[in-house]
Amino acid sequence: MKYLLSAVIVLGLLASAAWAQEAEPATPVDTTAAADTVSIEPPAPVGNLRAYDSDNDHGHAVTIEWELSPDDGAGANSVVAYEVFRWYPDFWDTVQQVRADLVAARQLRASGTLDVEGDPDDYVKELAAEHQEMLSRLPEAHEQYPNNGEFRSLRVVPFGATTFEDQGPKDRLAEDFLPDYCDFYYRVDAVTKVDSIRTPSEIVGPVQSYGQWFNTGRIVVLCFVVIFGLLTIFFVQRARAGAELYVRPIAGIEAVDDAIGRATEMGRPILYVLGLGTAADVATIASFTILSRVAKQVAEYQTQLIVPTYDPIVMSVAQEVVKSAYMDAGRPDDYSEDIVYFVTQSQFAYVAAVNGVMLRERPATNVYMGMFHAESLLLAETGAIAGSIQISGTDQIAQLPFFIVACDYTLIGEELYAASAYLGREPVLLGSLKAQDVAKAAVVIFALIGVIWSTAGSSLFQNLFKVTD
Repeated sequence: MKYLLSAVIVLGLLASAAWAQEAEPATPVDTTAAADTVSIEPPAPVGNLRAYDSDNDHGHAVTIEWELSPDDGAGANSVVAYEVFRWYPDFWDTVQQVRADLVAARQLRASGTLDVEGDPDDYVKELAAEHQEMLSRLPEAHEQYPNNGEFRSLRVVPFGATTFEDQGPKDRLAEDFLPDYCDFYYRVDAVTKVDSIRTPSEIVGPVQSYGQWFNTGRIVVLCFVVIFGLLTIFFVQRARAGAELYVRPIAGIEAVDDAIGRATEMGRPILYVLGLGTAADVATIASFTILSRVAKQVAEYQTQLIVPTYDPIVMSVAQEVVKSAYMDAGRPDDYSEDIVYFVTQSQFAYVAAVNGVMLRERPATNVYMGMFHAESLLLAETGAIAGSIQISGTDQIAQLPFFIVACDYTLIGEELYAASAYLGREPVLLGSLKAQDVAKAAVVIFALIGVIWSTAGSSLFQNLFKVTD
């Protein structure tokens, strides 16, 4: 009985499994991909393929243009992308290997881990020379087309695109460096959603890349530079001929003479601070001209002048400027090298020293002209506590608010440069300043005309002054 029951159970399980297998629908075979492959026909190739050197660049770029395949958005409507190919000589792989070795060697040398026999610098120089020699042989390698090379993909662009720029950097060690004056060959494949079904175009080439001497998209800039240059020459010649050129009066400049007179009446010194710039900074150069004018008047009035400096080279130049000013004033014997002296090149130590001079000497006038940074408010606040009249000027926009609130007069931005021309009365400085004023007025007038023209709905005036990179 026991065996009979076991047999019945086994037979029942087998019957259930057979019924479930018959009831479960068979897994359908995916024939979509195969059907699509069969139904998609190779698309029509692109038309009118052409390649040429990219305009208005430094070279190392070729532009490829084509007409859309008839099956792109029309016909079979099967084109989903275009793949651009360029022919590479086999020699290119050798060049890339040497390039990679050179880049790696330079990185290891910089980190001090380059392990080679002999001098690491000599090893890197040898690799660099080998790489340079191989680059010089690239034009010859490209001339071997179609032998000893193959087409390689550059980029896949979406359907509807009709142009592609094969552009490389100027850096010869870049992986995607594109050499100039080599014969390049290109083709463009019309690609369907099945990557293996595509149609290549005809091959276009040879085409070479090279740099242009002039960017024609910036002719407007050239015209304005020429016009401004002529204006500058015109006004400089007028200034040298003795013509009185009108310069807009600036309160801070007009106050310099009054401040020097005040110091003379009070019998107290004038403190002149050139800032933290170097002798090569434009603001410091402009400050030298102002210092010359101040020193000349100080010499005439026989007032004490104090010029603490931050930079040794600035100190040397300032000493010569002050010495020349005393000679121009006819008082060379009153000049002393102690007038201009070096303090330190530590920013806040310099500020502390100058602040100490203010509180000890109690100068009647403080003049801050040049390049200033975080120390501007410290100087100006200490000068206010000392009761000095303060005249400041800088082209550092971030420091102007501190000078404006703490000083009596402030030259804002380019007014510092105007002050050097206004006080120095040098024909070159005065003529260039006058030319700048005329150019600014012209810009304002053109801007107003452009606004009116654009409001009227015309873009003709805008296009006239359009500049492209």
